[in-house]
Amino acid sequence: MVDSKGRIAKKLRISVTDRCNFACLFCMPDKSKVKWLPGPDQLTFDEIERSARVLSELGIDGIRITGGEPLLRKNLENLVARLSRLDAVETLDMTTNGWFLKQKARLLKDSGLRGVTVSLHSLKRDRFSKISGMDALPRVLEGIEEAARVGLDPVKINSVAIKGYNDDEIVDLVEFAHSRGLSIRFIEFMPLDGLGIWSPDAIMPGKDIISVLKGSFDLSPMGREKGKTASLWSFGSDGGKLGLITPMSEPFCDDCDRIRLTSDGKLLSCLFDTQYYDLKPILRGSGSDAELAKFVKDVVSKKPEGVGYMPWVKEGWAKPRNMNAIGG
Repeated sequence: MVDSKGRIAKKLRISVTDRCNFACLFCMPDKSKVKWLPGPDQLTFDEIERSARVLSELGIDGIRITGGEPLLRKNLENLVARLSRLDAVETLDMTTNGWFLKQKARLLKDSGLRGVTVSLHSLKRDRFSKISGMDALPRVLEGIEEAARVGLDPVKINSVAIKGYNDDEIVDLVEFAHSRGLSIRFIEFMPLDGLGIWSPDAIMPGKDIISVLKGSFDLSPMGREKGKTASLWSFGSDGGKLGLITPMSEPFCDDCDRIRLTSDGKLLSCLFDTQYYDLKPILRGSGSDAELAKFVKDVVSKKPEGVGYMPWVKEGWAKPRNMNAIGG
């Protein structure tokens, strides 16, 4: 699967639901006004497995399960087990808000999940509640601890750095992860927020994060591997790594190898694309695997150049779905 810039799709993010019990301010609009996708509109596990199998035969070797909150999808461990058996898939990971992780970590590990990434945007209970829309910090921390205990690997922390919200906790968040041998990644605030609070002034650029941390940690740059989203920094011989995901200040579009499948069967070749290509007519019609593969290859060939080439701060940019419906 090659696009017009010669980028080869290797990684697939599968959103299994748009629903979330949290309401993070950079992800979801007013929760009371959200209209969730009807159940019949969402792909079944059979349809997800078929799509993933065809995509793996086309070159996908890494899958990440996302949401909304993926663990809201009933019996998700059954899908994990099915995806883990795909021969070409080398890594199978999940991104979660951590609410169900304490009770599900062992089952997910036994079903074939490799690693888990947990969203953690503050270590202050009241602030965590403000950012996430849920008083859940103690439960999330217990989930992180349990994920590490049962042997999910890697266990990563994701934190969206936003000026005026949590930029004063950069050092504390790194210390939390580093002291536990976990990796932490800071993500620049992107203009996909549901509440419309995004502005260029709210971005905490990666270089500023490094400037804040250098006074407290002995960081060594490791660079960014081709196709990876994060530039990495090591803590010397200690465990864990720091990652910076900088789509706003230093876009990595030129070697992006990701595509996304939404919970209602839309294929999205770029997080910032506004074109959605529906697989359901093929999956629910009489379409063959060959027809599905051809459709997917045609979609990937039309992949946009990326946010690094888009006038995303200019009036008139058409924002795609909110993050809870895209799958991140």
